[in-house]
Amino acid sequence: MAISTTLFLFIHTRDLHTKLKAMEVKLQPEDMLSGDSAAGVGGGSGNTAVSAMVRILTQSDELESLDAQELNNTRHAGVDVVFFNRVPKVGSQTFMELLRRLSMRNIFGFHRDHIQRVETIRLAPSDQLNLATHVISYKPPAVYVKHVCFTNFTQYGLPEPIYVNLVRDPVERVISWYYYVRAPWYYVERKQAFPDIPLPDPHWLKKDFETCVLQGDRECRYLEGESHEGIGDHRRQSLFFCGHSDFCTPFNTLGALQRAKKAVERHYAVVGVLEDLNSTLTVLENYIPLFFKGATQVYWDEVDRFTRINRNLFKPPVSEEVKDIVRQNFTREVEFYQFCRQRLHRQLLALRLPSTHSGA
Repeated sequence: MAISTTLFLFIHTRDLHTKLKAMEVKLQPEDMLSGDSAAGVGGGSGNTAVSAMVRILTQSDELESLDAQELNNTRHAGVDVVFFNRVPKVGSQTFMELLRRLSMRNIFGFHRDHIQRVETIRLAPSDQLNLATHVISYKPPAVYVKHVCFTNFTQYGLPEPIYVNLVRDPVERVISWYYYVRAPWYYVERKQAFPDIPLPDPHWLKKDFETCVLQGDRECRYLEGESHEGIGDHRRQSLFFCGHSDFCTPFNTLGALQRAKKAVERHYAVVGVLEDLNSTLTVLENYIPLFFKGATQVYWDEVDRFTRINRNLFKPPVSEEVKDIVRQNFTREVEFYQFCRQRLHRQLLALRLPSTHSGA
């Protein structure tokens, strides 16, 4: 790597360290699947949400009618290939490593897309066909991982894979993305892979999220109906479920929300939740056992290793006041997140496990 690049990154890293030290904050590495976010059945926010779902379903007389078979789209798969079209900044790096470890334990092929100079998440129809053909070409059982929007294989006459994905609180996720693309090690990796890419503006790198929001910077306005292409629209996770249609591109719109919900309901076997890891692993183990048998044990046996993956130590905390400002423009993203979380809890409760059916 050129000396000028190294010096640039050194200065950027030094400045960030100085700023964080001056703030005297406890760093919050939320970009991993940690014990704190793994409340699930064991306690904390995950347990509270499951208990709330139990009460709602009991009051509406739906609890006893939950059917795990009906809630499991794995039965619709035409081939034993898991397609993880991973959403960025939802713990997907950790989940991908978990899949790799499970591939050795459960004997299936693990495959992932290679790093790209420009990551295109919305594809033209011909590229969607090529992607679907490529994924199905792997000898089953197999897993394929790629950052890309939901792709309907059956519309091209190909068998449906087993779709899985993860979601995260949408405001926490957009904050995570904001600092991820400003982290020094991000540019080290990019420059190593693509030496000729230009370095970013230092003023852009130093801009913190709170200032960006409070000053009305275009990067942090999140305007409803606005479309943003370029290297990909990473402001919202619903895009990865809505699909490749132009109808999916406007930010925080009802049409895009409905399409994303429909895809989850009809096609995805499991959509896990970062803040509810125990529930996620339990549902995956029971709904897709061929691939996820032993997932909980593998994760917790090496939890220290998993929680170090993709940790961003250059991410300062953001005030709840600023988060609330952003959340006002993420209404449908929040609704989609809650939809996925409630669906996960229904799948969990349908298993009728002693530790979950009571909400305890």
